[in-house]
This record gives sequence, structure tokens and C-alpha cells, in this order.
Amino acid sequence: MAAAESYDEWREAALDYDATSGGQRWRDRDQSHDYDFVSIRRRLDRLRELRARHDYPGLLFTLNEGIHGNMGGMGRASLYKVARLGTKQVIEDYVGEIADSLRLLATVEHPDISDEERLDFFRRANHCFGRSALMMSGSGMLLYFHVGVVRTLNEHGLLPNILSGSSGGSFVGSMLATRAEQERQKFFDPSYLLTQIEQEKEELSALHKIRPQLLQIHEVYGIVERLVPDLTFQEAFEITGIHMNVSIAPAETHQTSRLLNATTTPNILIRSAIMASTAVPGVFPAVTLMARDKYGDKKEYLPSRKWVDGAMSDDLPAKRLARLYGVNHYIVSQTNPHIIPFVRDSNRRNTRGDIIKTAATRTAREWINASAEIMQKPLARRPRLNRLTNTMLSVINQDYMGDINIMPPFRFHNPARILAHLSEPEILKLIKAGERATWSKLEMIRVQTDISRTLDGVCDELGILD
Repeated sequence: MAAAESYDEWREAALDYDATSGGQRWRDRDQSHDYDFVSIRRRLDRLRELRARHDYPGLLFTLNEGIHGNMGGMGRASLYKVARLGTKQVIEDYVGEIADSLRLLATVEHPDISDEERLDFFRRANHCFGRSALMMSGSGMLLYFHVGVVRTLNEHGLLPNILSGSSGGSFVGSMLATRAEQERQKFFDPSYLLTQIEQEKEELSALHKIRPQLLQIHEVYGIVERLVPDLTFQEAFEITGIHMNVSIAPAETHQTSRLLNATTTPNILIRSAIMASTAVPGVFPAVTLMARDKYGDKKEYLPSRKWVDGAMSDDLPAKRLARLYGVNHYIVSQTNPHIIPFVRDSNRRNTRGDIIKTAATRTAREWINASAEIMQKPLARRPRLNRLTNTMLSVINQDYMGDINIMPPFRFHNPARILAHLSEPEILKLIKAGERATWSKLEMIRVQTDISRTLDGVCDELGILD
């Protein structure tokens, strides 16, 4: 698996590993303390029986009883820690049977199933089951890891149409969300990205004989301008149908973070949202957002307010995505440099050391919050220190993990390189790291999103709006 150069090679090696290590035998057995295998098997047999007898009203009634992503505990991460490829076969069969039944009920004609009943069922099922989203963390120049992640998900038809990003994650997501599908394919070609970046470097080199080691604000804007079309969130959504969300944080005190998208801020220009979300405090200046007015002219949006890096306050806006789109399943591409050393892949087995480390981290967080509460009044007399303390608390108290977490293989990265110019080999290495890290999660993503992807497809065909 470590030597594989493609997903097909990795998958073949993973199958061989499972056959040798006993993972395949574990998959073939229903029994496990981690889920209610009896209920899953019974329900699977019931669905198969109804389909075999062409009892479509009975099939509809059975599915009406409820379709749940975590039925009998089958969505637990522990069920993906034993085998390298997939989970219990009965779970995969059950999910596949539900998806097949949904597609069948969307088209089958039966005198006891009216069009109104069919539409009502799918509307409720889609609303109740929920949806998946891909959240891309703040990353600096590690954003190329996100490129590898989305490239792999797209290649396998598993890229959600709800995306969020802060800092570098907002840049990667916006490159996708502003292009029609055919044009989007260029983005997935690393050579295209490298060509565009090199062209921008050449133009900047003509203006600056000596280029600094770290990225400058005009360089960031130049790359954003070259790779992201000048569209508002609403204009981008109308082109792609992708719900892009960008996290930004306030530069001033007594303000709250914002999540920019076609629903809450349809007229804001995506380029300005990216620049705000990448404005690292103390490195890049805070940004005033830009929007189009009713005549199509550009103007400042909330001109009295400035915004900075969204990772400071809401790196992964899970609660807001749940409220806006009914998201209840989160795939996270996590490259936030100050978080990577302290988090672990939830798909690994818990060791005694991991449990102790998790408990120690939670205890330390509570002590820090308690100390900040005690020092609240003294800190209020020193605004700058108070602002720094609030920023640190915001970073500490965030939840940086999702249901499925895709993380780099490294745990420490040279901080000096986070905002530095990367060479072509470094960029390609990060993209490849993102691809490889995603390979081991593909089956988990496929199984856990199969039903929601099927419901989205059926509802789209039936003309059921979100």
C-alpha cells in the first residue's frame, strides 16, 4: 500500500492485506459488539424479500418507517478500523439495497402508489436523512493538500456539492465553485495549476527584482485573480450548483464571525471573501468585503468593518452548515498547521495513550477557559492583550474534526514554510499526499454517503427543490 502509485494499486494491496490479516474474515461475519447486526440483517432480508415479490407498496411502507445513516449504530467509526477496505459486508449490502430500492421506487409504476405519495415520500426522506459536506480547514500553503483531496473525491464521484473553507481551504473550494463542470476539469490537472502559478510568478518577478521569501499580499491577490473568476456567490451558484461557504472572522472586538455564501450574502464577490479569509492577523492586512449593487457595480460591503482569517474563529462551521443545508455528516480535510500536531485520525484504533492524551487535552482546555474567566476584568483594562486572549480562546475551543477526517501523514511542518513560496516538487508532493490520504477513506465515504447521494439524485430528477 505504501508503494502504490494509484488508487487501483492501493486497493489491490489493501484487499491482499485484509485477506492475510483476517480483515476480510471480520468483514464477512455479521457479529460485532459495535452495532446491532441482528436488526441490520433482518431489515436487509425484509427489503430483499419485498423487492423479489414486487411488493412495491410494501417496500415504500418499510422505507417510510425511517431511513437512518446510523441505523443500529452502523455509522460508527470503530467499524472502519479493522479492515483496510470497507466495513462489515452486511452493512455495505444493506446500504446498497436501500439505494437500489430508492431508485426503483422513483420510477416504478404501480396503481397503489400515486405521484403525490411518491413525491411526498422522497421530499420527506431527503429532508430527514440529511446531507454531507466537505469542510476544508485553514492551511496556508498546505492548501495543495486540499487539491489532492478534492481531486480524488471528484474522480470517484464522491465530492459533495456543499463545500466550506477558511483561508487556503476557501481558495481551493472557490476554484471549484466558480467553474462549470467541463472547465472544472482543468483545475484537477496539477500541471494546469503549476502553469498558472508560474505565470503569475514571472509577471511579479518583472515588477520586483528581488522577491521576498514569504508571500506578499499583492502576490496572494494576483494568484486569486488569475484562478478565481470575478463572480458573486449567487452568480457562482447559478453556474455550478455548488454551495460554497467561506468563513471569515471580525478584525474588531464585539463582532461575530460570518459564513459567506449564496444564501446569506449572495451579492458579495468571492474574490474579496477569499482575501478576507486568508488575511492572517499580523501578517496580512484586514480586508473590507466587496459586493455588487443592484446595478451590477462594485461597492464596499459594510465599509466600517474589516475581516480576517476565518480559521481564527470558525475553521469548520459545522453548526452553520447544519442550519443552512440540513448537513449532518461532515468530511474534513484538515491541514491547519497549529492543529495537526494535536489531533489524531479517528479511523485509527484507540490506544491507552490516545485515551489519556484526549482526557489531558480536555482537562487543559477547561483550565485555560477557567483562568481566562477569572482574568476577564484585569484583561479588560488592556484591550490589545484582551483581543489576543479572545483569539487564543477561540482557536482552543473550536472542534477541528468531523465524521470522516482526511489528514496529512506528517504531524509537524516548518512554520516558516506555511506562507512561503513553494517549489514545483513541493506542490506536487502536497497534492499527492492529499490523494494518498483520501484513498484509505474512499470506501468509508462511499458507504456513508451512498443513500444521501441517491436521494439527491432522485429528488433532482423528480424536480424536488432543496
